[in-house]
Amino acid sequence: MNNFYLGIKFALSYFTVLPIRFREGDDLSHPHVLSSMLYALPFVGILLAGVSIGIFEALAPLGWLAAILASVLYMALYGFIHTEAIIDVADALYAAHSGKDPYAVIKEPTVGAMGVLYGVSFLLLKIAALSTLLMHHLFLPFIAIAAISRLALIVVIRVVEFRSSFVSQLKASLSPIPLIVMVSLYGALGLFTLSWPFAGLLLLGVVIAVTTATLTRKSLGFLNGDGLGMALELVELILILVVVRLWV
Repeated sequence: MNNFYLGIKFALSYFTVLPIRFREGDDLSHPHVLSSMLYALPFVGILLAGVSIGIFEALAPLGWLAAILASVLYMALYGFIHTEAIIDVADALYAAHSGKDPYAVIKEPTVGAMGVLYGVSFLLLKIAALSTLLMHHLFLPFIAIAAISRLALIVVIRVVEFRSSFVSQLKASLSPIPLIVMVSLYGALGLFTLSWPFAGLLLLGVVIAVTTATLTRKSLGFLNGDGLGMALELVELILILVVVRLWV
């Protein structure tokens, strides 16, 4: 039980900007802690989406400005950690095309012009799409998408090979049966709250994430945590666009 609790805390500390503290004796490398961390990822998405929706509702009289503020806050709450990955992957892809070592480029603390352009372009699209979702009060789809994007990452970690010691540790901590049970539980919860559209969004999200990770690995010759972050962001953007197109 303690490892399960530590895993939830680890997920909150690693994937959000919330102030989470640990004791010196806490072993965060334990396989059960790492697996619990992964299983808590969809919950993290639900939490962040819920906070953003609450901010939007509190500032609703501001109209579109409230939607923009809530959209930016959603990404700020996870420290833009996934958004920043788009910049790194874009730089690495262009480095690979020019004959440079993409792994060395993706590890550099600086960013290139192409990475900035792709990052800014994506940021504008994400804010515009999410703001539209909020302005039409599609709150349940937003919560579902925030959970699905992170649930899809767990599937990617399980089925794709990585060049990252930390992600490899996460992969080793995942057992097939608990993973199936966890996906089924989140799926049942989604179907109960959002009916059949959740199943379609979940399937589409997993396909997008696995496809993105596979193509990135093929293009770069490796896949690391930045590839996961980019996959999450693309899943969220595409699913938001799908929901807006079908529901608005």
